[in-house]
Amino acid sequence: MVTIEFHTKIKDGMIHIPAKYRRNLKEKVRVILVSEEAKSGKTNLLRELLANPVKIADFQPLSRDEAHAR
Repeated sequence: MVTIEFHTKIKDGMIHIPAKYRRNLKEKVRVILVSEEAKSGKTNLLRELLANPVKIADFQPLSRDEAHAR
């Protein structure tokens, strides 16, 4: 795996890959985006999850004994 790091701007939803890196890239890539922009307010993850719970098919919560078993 080749790892490349560069800074760029997103324009019309497209990420420009500098020409000097394109030759090292073939057909498949893994993309990880890290925004350098400041967050707009604090996110309360617990409040967000309670408001929008994740739905999992056939989910069975643990019993009290199972949750406290060591």
